[in-house]
Parts: sequence; C-alpha cells; structure tokens
Amino acid sequence: MIAAPAWAAGFAIKEQSGSSQGHSFASASTGIEDISTMFFNPSLLTFHEGNQIVTVGSIIIPQAEFKNGSGTFTPAVGGGAIGTAAGFTGNDDIGVDAFVPATYAMISPTEDLRLGLALTSPFGLRTTNPEGWIGRYHALDSRLTTVNISPTVAYRVNEYLSVGAGFVAQYADAKLSNAIDFGTIGAGLGGVPGQEDGRAVLRADDWGFGFTLGATLTPMEGTRIGLGYRSMVSHTLEGDANFDLGTGIGATVSGATGAFVDTGADASTQLPEQVSLGIHQDITDELSIMGEVQWTHWSRFRELRINFDNPAQDPSVTEENWTNVWFFGLGATYKPFEDWTFKAGVAFDESPVPDRTRTPRIPDEDRYWISGGVSYDPYDWLSVSLGYTHIFLPDADLDLDFDDPNNASRGSLEGTYETSIDIIALQGKITF
Repeated sequence: MIAAPAWAAGFAIKEQSGSSQGHSFASASTGIEDISTMFFNPSLLTFHEGNQIVTVGSIIIPQAEFKNGSGTFTPAVGGGAIGTAAGFTGNDDIGVDAFVPATYAMISPTEDLRLGLALTSPFGLRTTNPEGWIGRYHALDSRLTTVNISPTVAYRVNEYLSVGAGFVAQYADAKLSNAIDFGTIGAGLGGVPGQEDGRAVLRADDWGFGFTLGATLTPMEGTRIGLGYRSMVSHTLEGDANFDLGTGIGATVSGATGAFVDTGADASTQLPEQVSLGIHQDITDELSIMGEVQWTHWSRFRELRINFDNPAQDPSVTEENWTNVWFFGLGATYKPFEDWTFKAGVAFDESPVPDRTRTPRIPDEDRYWISGGVSYDPYDWLSVSLGYTHIFLPDADLDLDFDDPNNASRGSLEGTYETSIDIIALQGKITF
C-alpha cells in the first residue's frame, strides 16, 4: 500500500471509505454497507458475516490560488516590498492532486467475535508553493504522510449492543522547506534583503502508537446509534536539516554565526484525538437517513517548532494556536432495486486554523460539502461503490506581520487563497 499526502481539513483525512463518501461521511459511525467504517467505529464489524476485504482509492483534486499577495521586509533593514525572485515563472496554485488508499480485512472466528485489520492514512498534507514567490521565506514545500496499521477486535454482546477496540501503530514522514533571506540576516555584513536567497529543507520521520474504541447500540430494528473514539498519537520526528547557502552572502553569514550548516533536527507533535457520534434510521425498506457529529482536539497544535542539533542554530518556530473543531454531516440512502443503492449528503467541516495564524503551509478555511454516490452489487460476493464530493471554501486571508518576532527574517505576508476541492472515491468489496 502507498499512502500519499492529501489536502484535508486541518490535515486530518476523512477519505477512508468509498461507500461513506457518498453520504459526506454522515454514515461514518453507523454505516454497515461494508467494513470500511471500522476506521471510525470498530464495533461495526459485528454487523457483517463471514470474511470480507475492502479496498478504497480516493483521488483528491484541490485548486488553491494565491491572489493579491504582498510582503515587506522587516523595518530593521528599512522595510520595502518583497518581490518575486529573479527568474520566477511559476503560478501561485499550491494545490497538489493526491491519491489516498485504504485497505480493510475481517474474519469471523465465532458467531459474535470479529477480527479486523485496517491499513489507512489518517493524516496527510501536501502544499507546494512555487520557487521564487513572495512568500518563499514562509513556505515552499510542505508534506506530511502517515500510515496506520490497526489490528481490531469487535464483539456482539447481545442483540442490542456491540463493542470494539483496536491498536494503532502509526508511521509519520515529513518534509518542510523554505527559502532563507540571507540578505536580511546578513544586512550588517553588506547583505541586500531579498537578493541573496538560500534554502532550508527538513526531512524527518517517526513511529507512534495509539488506539481506537467504539460501541454501537441498536435499540430497535432499523435504528443504530454509533460512538467512536480515536486516540491522540504523539510523535517526535527525527531527521536531518540541510541548508543551501546560495551564491551570495550566505557563506559569510554561516561562517560568522556557526549556523546554517547541515545538522540533525527534530520536531514534536501530537496528532489529535477524535470523537464521533452518529445515528442511522430506516424510514422505509428503501429509504434511510443518517447524521454524524465529530469533534477533533486540534488545540494540541500550538506551534510548529523545529529544534536543531547544532547549538548555534536557533529553533525555527511558527505560531499556530489551532482550535478544537466540529464536523456535522447529514445523509440519505435510497435503495430502489436489490442491486443498486443511491446516496446523497451534505456536511459542514469547521477549520481549526485561526485567521491570525493562518500560514501558506496550511491556508485552511471552513468547508461545505455536497456529495453523491452509488453502490452496485453484481454478485452476492462483490460490491462496487463510487462517491463524489465537491467542497466549497470561503476565501482564506493571510495576514502575517511583525507582531510575531519569528517573522523578522521572513518578512510580512498578506494575500488571499481562493480554494475548492473535488474528491472521487472508488471502492471494491469482496465477501467470502
């Protein structure tokens, strides 16, 4: 399995189920069409018989263009407008298409016991700003990839209650890069701001561990109430920081300070826990409705701090101060024929990114989802699902100024991101 970085609210990836995609994930905690919903609520495995394998592939297509941008150098070097670098020919669309896979398997050792395994990518981020753009000192490339391996167990306590739990082993791999304004840093040595750029690149990875829990209550036929919990996973990503000093004053600055030489580096982060609550209600034999509420503890993300093994290199700090957020989804399923199921859904996905600390690495805003989908069962042992979502986002404004002392060498940055996202999910299910 290859887990690719994606564009997601904050950077949590909901695209774990092709069948739930058509509901805008309003069925995440209660859906029993297949076992892919074990990602959100592991107890749902007990609603399936025999053995099952599900494979999901989601294509995420973002369009995010930076408009009306401007920036200034720190007043300590006279201010002045930051322009694009010499030879700049790129555009300011940072969206990068991504493919997000997920694979699930389940066996049924007894009538009430289910054992499952999930391979997923629950967090991901990739934005690529063009070389030479005016915000190059804040961000160029940003990439986070995660892979979860999660063995899971579920048990049907009685006809009304099922419970489940899973262990999570999570691999995280990150790359961050930005330009360095050696002209500003070395202004006292004769540097010219904006004219003598270098580059910094951090690559780091780590393994972390967590767990999932879930319970499903069936108070009456046709009604399900699902509760899911995914724990926080802590990481200390360790790797290397590499510096390109450029062809100007960078070597002089490095020699005078002892900084900007290749060194080991680390960055600590806590990927947040999430609580999901959903309800499913059959209206008729053909029509069902469902709703979902999810809460994510994004306030754990206070800053992006990179520490360097080189004692002469000060930490690189970006203030984040994210907030806790809610997701609300509402969906419906219509099954007019035995082999065909049609789905629709809408959702509101709150952004954790405050206006004041929005950066070009993650220029996120609130999201409004509209989705549709279809499932076809050509055989008793085979099902195929297709889901589509369009996500609308308000314009996301950047306003990074010198109130943050870490911007002294980066300069200020203002502008607006105009963003929309399309998602296509294809899923296959085999039962045996």
